[in-house]
Amino acid sequence: MTERTEARFEALVDELATLDGVTVPSAQGARRFGSDALKVDDRIFAMLSDGRLVVKLPRARVDELVAAGEGERYDAGRGRPMREWLALDSGSALPWARLAREAYAFVRS
Repeated sequence: MTERTEARFEALVDELATLDGVTVPSAQGARRFGSDALKVDDRIFAMLSDGRLVVKLPRARVDELVAAGEGERYDAGRGRPMREWLALDSGSALPWARLAREAYAFVRS
């Protein structure tokens, strides 16, 4: 993961930290799944994985973004892509903040 990617994610965390119910990643504590994630009401809505932004969105929205070549369904290492999770392609021009806010609204609903 590049410093630029990490800085971009940190800026996203700073931007979304004030949203209602949001918990930001902690530099302390156990290193487990979701420890580097943005959460709302204790549920993950955005995280950084392998240098890519991963967001939870409605399945139809993920299908749309995958079809447009903006990313792929996220696979958490179990060999099964997750239907409601998008791993944004590093070359995508889509703004991270917009997608993360979409994910926040989806998970919060």
